[in-house]
Amino acid sequence: MMEEIKRRSLLKAIGLSAGAALSGTLPALASQTLLVKPKHKKLVLTVPHITDVHIRAGESAPERFKACLKQIISNHKVDFFLNGGDSIHDASYDNVVRDQVTEQWGIWDDCIKTIDKYEIHSCIGNHDPWWKAPAKEDEMYGKNYVVKRLKMPNRYYSFSKKNWHFIILDGNNSKISLDDEQYNWLEQELKNLPAGTPTVLMSHYPILGTTQVLVGGGHSDCKRLKDLFYKNRDKVKICLSGHNHLSDQTVYNGIQYCCNGAMSGFWWGKGDAESAGPGYYLETPPGYAILKMYDDGTVENEYLPHTF
Repeated sequence: MMEEIKRRSLLKAIGLSAGAALSGTLPALASQTLLVKPKHKKLVLTVPHITDVHIRAGESAPERFKACLKQIISNHKVDFFLNGGDSIHDASYDNVVRDQVTEQWGIWDDCIKTIDKYEIHSCIGNHDPWWKAPAKEDEMYGKNYVVKRLKMPNRYYSFSKKNWHFIILDGNNSKISLDDEQYNWLEQELKNLPAGTPTVLMSHYPILGTTQVLVGGGHSDCKRLKDLFYKNRDKVKICLSGHNHLSDQTVYNGIQYCCNGAMSGFWWGKGDAESAGPGYYLETPPGYAILKMYDDGTVENEYLPHTF
């Protein structure tokens, strides 16, 4: 009998509370709690990641590349560009001469005028440096000339935009890795960032993922870098790469590793024998990625094929 009385009293109290809420007679704090709306994340940056352009005179590549750049700025409200290296077709082969290198960089400069209102932050690809210059003292020898042509502050560097931090790496060292000087800089760079600073890293070569298992060409120091990123997992959000001309998105320890295909696809050619379509390399079409970065530190990476 006593339990039945308690049950009725409880039901009556619940009914009175519900009625009070509907009539607006609850205390102010309770009323405000009922009206709280979920917080929505805000888009703060939209950034295209282009990589492996391999620009050259043949295959109408300059005209096609310009059309791709126009497509990007027409279809997306972008803030700036990230360029993942191999900007020119090739300066690294043994038979390349000075005039070829000069011509390719001239074509690159002409194409980039299409987006001259936008900042372009680049890294060095393995095909960009001219190692067969007559001497190491030659102005056009090696990576320093690439740094100059791409208007980079250094072969590796960092910058910040709207509370996001960007770190650009140079993996063009022994066994595709960071040299000790660069690794120590990276370690200190991440350590000095305030806790929770969302950070994007870009290297020409994949650090982790599927593509290097299929075709090779990944960072040999991937375990060392993985350990460093795990220590800074509240900061490192995404690692971007190219080099393998394949599209791959891998998540490990909550960090995204995105190999974003190639602007040139099958080096501006028709495609390989086993390709899925025109310009494809294996199963990946020519294209670019669009990154959307939010104020809560989340980031989306979408690879988009182009048709030029």
